[in-house]
Amino acid sequence: MAAQTPHQNVSFPSEGNDAHGYLSLPKGGHGPGVIVIQEWWGLTDHIRDVADRLAGEGFVALAPDLFGGSVAHDGDEAAEMMSNLPEAVGAKLLAGAVDYLLSLPAVTSATVGTIGFCMGGGFVLALAAQQGEKISAAVPFYGVGQGIPSSYAGLRATVQGHYANRDTSYPVEQAQAQEIQIREESGREVEFFYYDAPHAFHNDGNPSGNYRPEAAALAWGRAVDFLRKNVTPTVLPTQTRSPSVATAQGAS
Repeated sequence: MAAQTPHQNVSFPSEGNDAHGYLSLPKGGHGPGVIVIQEWWGLTDHIRDVADRLAGEGFVALAPDLFGGSVAHDGDEAAEMMSNLPEAVGAKLLAGAVDYLLSLPAVTSATVGTIGFCMGGGFVLALAAQQGEKISAAVPFYGVGQGIPSSYAGLRATVQGHYANRDTSYPVEQAQAQEIQIREESGREVEFFYYDAPHAFHNDGNPSGNYRPEAAALAWGRAVDFLRKNVTPTVLPTQTRSPSVATAQGAS
C-alpha cells in the first residue's frame, strides 16, 4: 500500500477543488517562479530536494502533488498510480498550480518555468503546450507517459530537454523525433541534450539504481542556467506576502 508524503505545505484552487504541493522560497523571500513536476513515485524526498535546490538558486519553486499525497514503494505501485492519473486531470491540476504561483507576491516573474522528470517530463511539455505565454521555459528530463502531447502548436516556451542514450522507457530515437516535432510545430528555440546514461539518471534516490552523478550534475547545471536566462524577474517584489507563502517559507 502506498505511503503518504510528509512534504505538502501549501494548498491552492484547481478546477473548484483544493490541490496540494510543496513550496520552497529562496533566502531572500522572492524570485522567479518555477513549477517542479514529480516522477511517477509521487511527491518524494527527491522532488522536495529538487524544489529546495531551485530555491537555493534564487527561484520560488512549487512542486504540485499529482497523486493526492500518495508515494509509491516500488515500480509496480508507481506504474499503477501513474495509470490512474488521466492526462486531463493532471493538466488541470498543473494549470491551477501555474495560476497560484503567478499570484504569489513572492514571485517576481510574469511567467514561470517548468521542470519535470519521467512522468513529470511529459507533463512539462503538456503544460507548456496548453498554457502558452504563461510558460517561458520548459525543461523535460526523459519525459514519458500520458502527459506527452500530440501537438506542440500552442507551445510558446523555449525548451531544453535532457534525455538518455540508454533509456529503455523512452528510446533516444523517440526523443530525437520529439525534438524535431517541437521545433517544427512551435517555431520556438529547442535544444535537447543526450547523455550516456539510463532513464532517471538524475534521481539520486531512485530505487532502480539508475542515478549517474556526472550526467546528473551536468544536466542540472545546464537546466539552472537555462531557467535563470528564460524566467527573468520582471516585476518588483512586494513587501507583503500572503499567509500561505509565509507558512511555506517557515516549513522549507
